[in-house]
This record gives sequence, C-alpha cells and structure tokens, in this order.
Amino acid sequence: MNAKRKKRVSRDQWLEKALEHFSSKGESGLNIEELARALNVAKSGFYFHFKDRDDLLQQLLAYWTHEYTEVVTQNPLLLMAPAEQRLIMIATYVFEQNLTEFEAAMQVWSNKDPKIAARVTKVVNMRRAFVGNAFKELGFTGDDLTARARIFLGYIASERQIFGSRKEPSKLARELLVKLLVDK
Repeated sequence: MNAKRKKRVSRDQWLEKALEHFSSKGESGLNIEELARALNVAKSGFYFHFKDRDDLLQQLLAYWTHEYTEVVTQNPLLLMAPAEQRLIMIATYVFEQNLTEFEAAMQVWSNKDPKIAARVTKVVNMRRAFVGNAFKELGFTGDDLTARARIFLGYIASERQIFGSRKEPSKLARELLVKLLVDK
C-alpha cells in the first residue's frame, strides 16, 4: 500500500465526498469503493466512521441537515439581526456558500423513500419556520406570511441556477426581492 493510501480521512470528508457522488449518481449509485478511490484511501477506512452503507446514508442525511440548513437557522449572528436585514443575510449566505447544491438530489431521494421524505420535509419546515419568523416580525400573518416565506425560499433555492456564481447581479436581485416581499 502506498503512503498516500495510508492517510486518515475524517468523517466529514467522507460525508462531503458522499454528497458529491450522491448528487450526481443518486442514493442507489453511492458506492463505498468509489468513495474510497475518490478520497485516495483504503476502503477499510470507511468502517472507522460508519457501520455500513445504511449508516452512511443516515449520517449523510444528518450531515446535509446540519451543513445545509442548521448552519443558517442556528447562526447567532442571523438570529440577532433585524428581520429585513436577516432575510438579506440568509439569502447571501445561502448563495455564497452554495447551500442549495444538493437540493435536487435530496428531493429525488425523498420521492423514492417515505422515511427520507419525512426527514426532508422536516428540514423544509425548519427553513420555512425560520424565514417565517422574520416575516412575522415584520407584521405579516396567515397566508400572507406563508406565501412570502415560500417565495423567498423558492428564490434562494434557484438563485445559483439563475446567476451562476456571479455575485453582483445576484446581490441586486436578492435585495430587490426582499424589498418587494417586505413592503406592505
């Protein structure tokens, strides 16, 4: 075994690589041997972090929940910001960190498995509640609040597809969207 294949890879490195493979090949295409090759480590290293492939998938879902949702919904800087500024900060952070990169793959997986669908729905509801609280602070209620939160979340979910990685036009569009959504 060469020296490169003796390196230790962290659990998060396995999960990040798994997300990349998952995104392009789907849940059924996620293969431990391919992941090990992509990380340039021995397959046995996988079992240091995971019991089996099912454990990997469960941890992958938890990792996605944390790294692509909870980093926003539990961010103390966002929680302290005034509501309108918070909405802009949320959209900016999601765009700049490309936090919607794996949304399509997660939705496809959730369409195949009711247990996964329940967990993905829980994440979506967490996002809706977080964004909804900002609109609630701005005085919106009921269907009006729900519609604004959904429009906001729909926009930030597709912003990368619209603008690619171009920051300036996306910044202008994001600020206009928030202005339109917060005006009564």
